[in-house]
Amino acid sequence: MSNLLAFVAAIVISMVLIPLMSRVATRFGLVDLPSERKVHTTPVPRVGGVGIVIGTLVPVMLLLVPDNLIQSYVFGASVLFVFGLWDDAFEIGHYPKFVGQVIAALVVVLYGDLYVTRFPFLPGGEISPEFGIPFTLIAIVGMVNAMNHSDGLDGLAGGESLFTLGAIALLSFISADGMQAFTIAVASIGGILGFLRYNTHPARVFMGDSGSQFIGYTLAFLAILLTQKIDTSLSPAVVLLLLGLPIADILVVLAKRASRGKNIFRATRNHIHHRLLDLGFLHRESVIIIYSLQMIFVTTGVLMRHADNVIITATYLIYCLLVFTVLGVAERAGWKIHKSEQPHQARLTPDEFGWNILVVLPRRFLTIGISVFLISASLFIVHVPDDFAKMSLLVAFLIAVDLFTGYGQRTIMRRVLIYIIAAQVGFLWINQRPVWSNYAALAEVIVFALMSVAFIVAVKYSPRRRKIEFELTATDYLVAFSVLAVLITSRAGLWDVSSVAFVVQMVVILYSCELLITENRGKWSWLSAASMVAGLVLGVRGLLTG
Repeated sequence: MSNLLAFVAAIVISMVLIPLMSRVATRFGLVDLPSERKVHTTPVPRVGGVGIVIGTLVPVMLLLVPDNLIQSYVFGASVLFVFGLWDDAFEIGHYPKFVGQVIAALVVVLYGDLYVTRFPFLPGGEISPEFGIPFTLIAIVGMVNAMNHSDGLDGLAGGESLFTLGAIALLSFISADGMQAFTIAVASIGGILGFLRYNTHPARVFMGDSGSQFIGYTLAFLAILLTQKIDTSLSPAVVLLLLGLPIADILVVLAKRASRGKNIFRATRNHIHHRLLDLGFLHRESVIIIYSLQMIFVTTGVLMRHADNVIITATYLIYCLLVFTVLGVAERAGWKIHKSEQPHQARLTPDEFGWNILVVLPRRFLTIGISVFLISASLFIVHVPDDFAKMSLLVAFLIAVDLFTGYGQRTIMRRVLIYIIAAQVGFLWINQRPVWSNYAALAEVIVFALMSVAFIVAVKYSPRRRKIEFELTATDYLVAFSVLAVLITSRAGLWDVSSVAFVVQMVVILYSCELLITENRGKWSWLSAASMVAGLVLGVRGLLTG
């Protein structure tokens, strides 16, 4: 439960801090201005890192024992956060940031005693501290800069990192000594998800260097911790696949700069995302392509985690060769995917009968289906743990307060509270459900399948689709890719049936909640009432039986 709390707390902290910081971003100079090598055309606040970092570190500091390793991680993250904010506000340049990166890496290595001791391709696989310590310093600083340079499109760096963090969380969870890494990974995922709520194209907020440096540092820290200390049965070379595309991208970019006699630290417009845009791909398409590639790298890493180091390295190099060869061929051939922006085609306008079938009916089905599920599941759950009960009562109380004092269901607070109740009910339903007959289980599957269809139809024919901007975004595809990765890894025995069912059901429930929240303009709604009732039921049942 503590890790679920870490995840939820990170999301909430991130989602609350980012809009607050956006209001004062201009006052502190935390604004990203347009330039020739950037794709945005208007000033955007660079405060997303505040939500990501604080959202991650608060749960970590509250839940983990502050031994030397955790202290070194938090201190190094704080140093990078300060230097990143400094650069976001005053653009201090590469060399001062490099100092901060080295300090953060040194603390992890010397005080946290975390450095590479197992290295592929060497006899015995062991290396001395004289080689392992400097190699670790270079690896951490390199990954920090790799993620920093990957942050070039809306949702790109955050989405890429989620695949790696998810894989590390999974591999840490199934290991006997992986709870420290698991908690850090889960909290980081929560902080990034809270940020992505505001970073979907067109982004309202950028993460800035304070966020991208922190993400790169966390990925490097967790990858080293996982393979060097937590699970030494893992092949050391699997880090290449788990970290994936950002490593190859930064190495290719640095090689190109050096070959042309340019300063390797000076930013240029030749990263993968720039090259995809130059080929005519739209912003969203470029992000989705990179998400797809990163998912392939990371999922392959999970499936090949115990393979021979030579095979893993060869697989990584083949993937990279294929990616950059295709890019090079396309560029030399002068390919242009979109010659020009295509005008939006006229939307279908259903007649009166079609209106009821395609607009009203799916939305009402979702409203009733989600509301009935939340309340009935909270009633039939076999056991409600005490900590779930207390949180549910608190959330139900906050929903009631927001109903009477808020501006409507679309407030950030109400949205987050509904998501928390939905997540709790879904989690308990999968793990504490009563024993169903085969017919009842089949009926449940059919209901969720119908809700999925209703959601798709409701989005497709929403009369306010353009106004409410409920278009499918790169973040939505990220969710789809994540579900696909879960299904693939489940075939390798890393997920049980209940875990896969939980992921699939939560995707359906949360997206349906998002649609209903966005479509509703009033202060009251069936979804808000059902969430409040479900929270009360869980709370009362848990306290009475506890």
